[in-house]
Amino acid sequence: MPVINSDIIKIIDDFAPQTLAEEWDNSGWQLGDPRAKVDKVLLTLDVNAQLLEEAVQEGVQLIISHHPLFFKGFKNIRLDRPEGRLIAGLIKNDIAVYAAHTNLDSAAEGVNHVLAEKLGITEVKTLNPGVPEKLYKLVVFVPVSHIDQVRDAAAGAGAGWIGNYSDCTFQVQGTGTFRPLAGTNPFIGRQGELEKVEEIRLETVVPERLKNNVLTAILKAHPYEEVAYDLYTLANPVSAPGLGRIGKLNTGTSLGELAGRVKSVLNINTVRVGGSTEQPVHKVAVCGGAGASLWKQALSKGADVYITGDIKYHEAQDMLAAGLNFIDAGHFSTEYIILPALYEHLIKVCSEKGFNLEIILSKNQKDVFVYL
Repeated sequence: MPVINSDIIKIIDDFAPQTLAEEWDNSGWQLGDPRAKVDKVLLTLDVNAQLLEEAVQEGVQLIISHHPLFFKGFKNIRLDRPEGRLIAGLIKNDIAVYAAHTNLDSAAEGVNHVLAEKLGITEVKTLNPGVPEKLYKLVVFVPVSHIDQVRDAAAGAGAGWIGNYSDCTFQVQGTGTFRPLAGTNPFIGRQGELEKVEEIRLETVVPERLKNNVLTAILKAHPYEEVAYDLYTLANPVSAPGLGRIGKLNTGTSLGELAGRVKSVLNINTVRVGGSTEQPVHKVAVCGGAGASLWKQALSKGADVYITGDIKYHEAQDMLAAGLNFIDAGHFSTEYIILPALYEHLIKVCSEKGFNLEIILSKNQKDVFVYL
């Protein structure tokens, strides 16, 4: 079966759900046909003229970017302007574009998770949690012969996640009764006769965004003509993903030493540091990209230092006046680290699904700034 664009985007959405995107953002489909066939995918931070040239040379049909192609509003597409030529080039070469932006920032294993992990930060928590996602308890009654089939279908569609544990279910055996009436075609039993069947009550949890997918999966896997299931809204507290991360360093270090670690991990030569480089730091907050607006959250949660990009002059003054050190490692560098991780994830999942396609990590991505 040929792979289409939406098959790949389903993997991205499972990794970084669109529900995590900020309201002001424009994550999601930017250009192209979700139903078009694809055999080459290009991963990038930005979509620009150099990236288009690379995509054409490589013969890709789908670009997955971090930054949206359409972010600032415009009223026309003119071919005498760079943005118009870029859009025209993508269309002429049948190249679709999909952006995973703030949803990829906030995802459980997204930009900020990778940034914190690479820097050796432990006991990590979300810096700025989003709105918790509603959870449901799904209960479905399954004949003993098909319990593994239905359970695996539910888990495969995303049910049964509790923290870092997958396939979480509860099963108890009992007796189900039903009487098939005229017009039915029962899997078990005969029309007009009361049937008693050994069944298993299967319980699991389902996030709201996956509810329809999970229901579709269990109904397809279940042998019965009419499936008995219950769906309950849960009041369980849920830790909501969100922007930024905060945690601790395993060993005490100075601000200057931490700045050196940042440069080494991000493979950059320069960072901007605010605060005394000799000062010891223990609790660290991070936010990839332009995260300066979250510095007050970092301060309120006890951070000694805040690592992000694009800190403005007056924001830097305010941070230092409030007693918060900072390391500005740049927008590009604090976000680029997600691309190799996303590449590995796509390779793994596509292999598991038997998708025959090539994933390419762009070779033309670089910071727009040159430090002399």
